[in-house]
Amino acid sequence: MSMSKPPALSAEQLRLDLLRYIEQEVDRYGSTDAVKPAHRVPFHWPPDAISYRYHVLASDWTEHANYTCMDELFPTRVAHTEYGYFGRCEKLWHEARGATLEEMLKNLSEGAKPLLKRQYAIAKCLGAEKRYVGYVRDLAPTDLLKLLYCDERDVTHEARVEIEKHGSLRVFGPALIEVLKDTRHPYRRSAQWAVLDMFEDLPSICRTDEEQLAAIEAMKDLIYNATDDHGRAIYKAGVVIGGHLPHEHGGPVLMECLSSSSKYGRRAAIHGLFHVVEWNPSMLGEVVERLKKHIGDETDPILIEYTKCMARDIEAGRDHVPDPFFPEEG
Repeated sequence: MSMSKPPALSAEQLRLDLLRYIEQEVDRYGSTDAVKPAHRVPFHWPPDAISYRYHVLASDWTEHANYTCMDELFPTRVAHTEYGYFGRCEKLWHEARGATLEEMLKNLSEGAKPLLKRQYAIAKCLGAEKRYVGYVRDLAPTDLLKLLYCDERDVTHEARVEIEKHGSLRVFGPALIEVLKDTRHPYRRSAQWAVLDMFEDLPSICRTDEEQLAAIEAMKDLIYNATDDHGRAIYKAGVVIGGHLPHEHGGPVLMECLSSSSKYGRRAAIHGLFHVVEWNPSMLGEVVERLKKHIGDETDPILIEYTKCMARDIEAGRDHVPDPFFPEEG
């Protein structure tokens, strides 16, 4: 008897799965306030094996011990040489050294924390109790979308990379647009930044003109209604619209965003218009005229000066001044 094929992956099902996940996460966190994400710290594992630097031989690993990290017990192979004690945890693929056995085991425990914290962060996103010990690349599409909201930004980065690898499936577009429209998940800013990074090559993610227009509208709304710029997500939206969609959409969308009540959105639009002219010089006159008009409309002193400088720099054909920060942004 022939086996039936599994159902085709549905873009609409992915979108609905993501929306359900966001609601569940809001219930779990008990808040919809946007969290300012930490900077990404690239993760590399396994770390360099310290035993190689001291030429520890295979025959030196004659003893055994255990260490505990995050309430979990790990068996360890031990080598005692003239350079001290060496420990190798084959379960986690890492090593440590110490002058005493106790010091070496303590160093092993400390060295294991970055991996275990990452695995527990992934598990938390996936709703699992035990740490996730597999590879991100093996996760289902819905789980990759969940990881965009991870509080470890390097996990978000890895999920983004895997989604991009599956871009040819053309099923992620509607769900990613929902990420940009999200106003509820506390970790939405790091997820939105990741989506915006993917949308730098919009046609590779959004399969139809209708999807691409929906993505552009979501980016515009993100800028227009910004209540913060945590993780520089709003700034990123201005860069994507202005620098990667400059010909048909960039100028009109960003000039409309100059009317936003959000100072974060207006800052992103001012910056994005520089990129519009950079890639579409035919809009120079119109953009400069609109920026000069905006000087009189702008209410924030920081942005008044920024708009003056940006209009001047675009008109002169030179690089722009550094982007300003608001006092609350530190």
